[in-house]
Amino acid sequence: MYSLHRVIFCHMNSEQPLHLIDTHCHLEMIQFDEDRDEMIRRARAAGIGTMITIGSDLEATAKAVTLAENDGSIFASVGVHPHEAKLVDADALNKLKEWTSHPKVVAIGETGLDYHYDHSPRDLQRDIFRKHLELAAETGLPAIIHCREAWDDTIRILKESGNSRGVMHCFSGDRKMAAEVISLGYHISVAGPVTFKKAVDLKEVARLVPDEYLLLETDSPYLAPEPCRGKRNEPAFLLHTARYIAGLRGISLEDLARITTLNARRLFSIGPVSADAEIAYRIRDSLYLNITNRCTNACTFCVKFQTDYVKGHKLRLDHEPSADEIRTAIGDPSLYREVVFCGYGEPLSRLDIVREIAAWVKQQRGRVRINTNGQGNLIHKRKILPELRGLVDSISISLDAQDEETYVKICRPVFPDAFQEILQFIREAKEVIPEVRVTVVALEGVDIEKCRSIAEKLGVGFTVRTLDVVG
Repeated sequence: MYSLHRVIFCHMNSEQPLHLIDTHCHLEMIQFDEDRDEMIRRARAAGIGTMITIGSDLEATAKAVTLAENDGSIFASVGVHPHEAKLVDADALNKLKEWTSHPKVVAIGETGLDYHYDHSPRDLQRDIFRKHLELAAETGLPAIIHCREAWDDTIRILKESGNSRGVMHCFSGDRKMAAEVISLGYHISVAGPVTFKKAVDLKEVARLVPDEYLLLETDSPYLAPEPCRGKRNEPAFLLHTARYIAGLRGISLEDLARITTLNARRLFSIGPVSADAEIAYRIRDSLYLNITNRCTNACTFCVKFQTDYVKGHKLRLDHEPSADEIRTAIGDPSLYREVVFCGYGEPLSRLDIVREIAAWVKQQRGRVRINTNGQGNLIHKRKILPELRGLVDSISISLDAQDEETYVKICRPVFPDAFQEILQFIREAKEVIPEVRVTVVALEGVDIEKCRSIAEKLGVGFTVRTLDVVG
């Protein structure tokens, strides 16, 4: 009883309503027969707005589809667990295919390989796994993959299938294995074991997997997270796992909910996904301003060449917002730790808008930061920093390399001699802006210590950013 009250209490004290998606649970199992309706109500009270209940054999799949049919917040996946591969024949595969036409069926699985118990012969497991993947390819539905002590065969079959839509459920591997999964286009779903003390590798994966590949699940009624470990798991306990992962990633629970809900909606085609880009978007307790797509660099690591989203916010603009649009999007600047000009492009390419909005933010008792590539003088063909005096509290300038040659290779600037101009921009920023910091993305070929030495000689702060960790 204590753990349930803790879940609901945590939700009610979050800053805004949550909508988490449990992408893998077994609501149809007998463990929930006595209190299934109450269990679902508890999930909703905890902010679990959507659940995907997963078929593990034909009988369970039929129950899962019926549950989804009768509840708008529940969807189903159809499949046969590798334990039961020995029971799959042509009729079973035809039945699975028949179910895929149901509007509440959103995935194929769980399927895969389990060499721990070998409840079904391994060659038969591999054959049925391939047939599930063929059904996923035929229907266009994502595949939900189970893998236990069968990594090499699982990856080999996924590669052979050509399938690139799905999720490795209840991921239990290390960072290298996660990278291999992601390289195939598959998502990583993290469950309650990440909260266990000894799950060192899984904690690293949960911390570093790129935002756009992360999903959450309970695998209930199994694998309850701390502090509910040892009890029957249920979707409401997803809140514990989500809060823990948010802490590992250094973001808020609301940030994690937005990121993982967007990922689940896009992968499983469930629920609304806004087509509108955001002008002002919150991450942790800061508000970021997205005012242009334009940039004078085409950095090899830039997120906009991979996705339209940052921390679950769509940022690719269809127009450059006016000052009035930006003020409306901000609301009250004093509600945030700082207001940051950042977004998908180089904010200082719109210097007049930056000056106007920064002055207004300061008048409203807000704090202003600018994230820039340091090429403002080149863009405007004059020294622009004196125009920001008194308007900007902090500036973060992307250095990203230890020398001109490396900078050109990594950042691909449109301006010649950009690197030397950036160093001069940093020197000038020190004379105008109270807090100046340079940043470097840890990439192959970048000498972090030489970059640190440059920052020290210039007398500014220094931050190393992790590749694929954006926002």
